[in-house]
Order: sequence, then C-alpha cells, then structure tokens
Amino acid sequence: MASRQSTADFVLEQIADAGAVRARKMFGEYGIYCNEKFVALICDDQLFVKQTLAGKELLGKFAEGAPYPGAKPHFLVAGEHLEEREWLVRLIQLTAAELPLPMKKSNARNKAG
Repeated sequence: MASRQSTADFVLEQIADAGAVRARKMFGEYGIYCNEKFVALICDDQLFVKQTLAGKELLGKFAEGAPYPGAKPHFLVAGEHLEEREWLVRLIQLTAAELPLPMKKSNARNKAG
C-alpha cells in the first residue's frame, strides 16, 4: 500500500526545525532526508527512522519494524509520537548527526573521453 502525500507533508511539518528536510517519493513510499542525509522512510503511512546509537539513547525502550521485507530494522515512530514535535525533531537531528554524508555519484560520461 502506498503512503499518502498528506502523511509525508505532516511528517515534514513536524520535523521542519531539524534542519533542511525534504521527502523524495520512492516506489509509492517516501524517503526522508535531513541535511542531505537519508534518515527515515515513510512506508504504509508509518514513519521508520534509521537506528543509531544516539537514537537508542534518546528512545530507551522503543518499537522497531522493517519498512519493507528484507530491510534492516528501523525505529517505528507510531501514532501519538508523531504529534510530539520537539521529541521528533531531536530524534531526527541525532540520527542525521550520526549518519555519514552520502557519497557523490561519479558520472561515467564525464570520465570517458
């Protein structure tokens, strides 16, 4: 089941203070980026945040789930936690801070010659 645009819009509104946030549509679902780092997924209208040590410390006891079959476990941010803006911003900030920047893709056409 594909996620709704309204869910992605709501999550982006909630985490707007975390940094430069954006959503990218992927196969009917959404990838969530903070400061150009891929930090979370919205799948089946649920928010799955990448697991990090800092995130585990913030959350303590947490629910986890896989956003799609075969995916690594993620933190599952459910229902009422989506309403806790400051907490959610902190989780996204901690997650982004711990993740590496994506590697630049090389352009094979520029190297041919």
